[in-house]
Amino acid sequence: MGVSQIARAKVNLTLKVLGRRGDGYHELESLVTFAAIGDRLSFVPGEGNRLLVRGPFAQAIGGPNILERALVLLSQSGVDLGAGSITLEKNLPVAAGLGGGSSDAGALLRLARAAHAKSVEEPLWGDLARRLGADVPVCLADRPARMGGIGDVLEPLPMGSSPPPPLAAVLVNPGVALPTARVFGALKAPHLNGARAPKTPLAPIGSLAALCDHIGSVGNDLEPPAMTLAPVIGAVKAALNACPGCRAAAMSGSGPTCFGIFAREDQARAAAVALRNREPGWWVVATQLDGVTASGAA
Repeated sequence: MGVSQIARAKVNLTLKVLGRRGDGYHELESLVTFAAIGDRLSFVPGEGNRLLVRGPFAQAIGGPNILERALVLLSQSGVDLGAGSITLEKNLPVAAGLGGGSSDAGALLRLARAAHAKSVEEPLWGDLARRLGADVPVCLADRPARMGGIGDVLEPLPMGSSPPPPLAAVLVNPGVALPTARVFGALKAPHLNGARAPKTPLAPIGSLAALCDHIGSVGNDLEPPAMTLAPVIGAVKAALNACPGCRAAAMSGSGPTCFGIFAREDQARAAAVALRNREPGWWVVATQLDGVTASGAA
């Protein structure tokens, strides 16, 4: 009997780059959430070990797949899934700022964790995630958080007593791959010094209006360098902002995908239809994002 996991799209609502460390990595501070769409990872036990990739963006994956590295690490740690076939249904654009590969790796770790739930201590999974990449720990957790360090320090968001309402959203990718390394290279972030100011505690975000203000005021430090490499990002962001009901629009991660937050789901669906009709070459989807506000106030 097979098992599967959805590798949900990661959306950086805000992203600050604090500087470049001596080891070449960048210290970040980012408010992260996840969409209701993503890749699908399935495992079917059987003979042999195969990794199959299919789906609308399968052909866009170039070079070694992060899942291959994850399988090697799992095997070396003695917690692999065993013989069988793993199928990745690649539904998300590649090099899109949606954490696709990292989310795929996180989903694979969750499959392995479920298979070894009674025999493996929890810290191992976090260690494996950190070894696979900066975004993998938050994708393994698969829930909203403030992400710090190089992506390996996760801080739960302050929430109210009831689950926050989901956010109506539209994701738009203009069909241009934008590797993360190129964007960080264009940023030319300064070196960190030892006297970095302590991180400010994140106060609860009390409403949709407060969240949109927060997105606008904090922003994404990678957006300007990404726009120099792919100017179409500016057109995507402007198109989202022009849609009725859009409360905030920004680029996710290192781009080029942009997100728009909408007041209502019907407005998000209407915006997605209008944008697809206007720009048939763009990847456009209406979805929900996990809520990050402490109340449902508008």
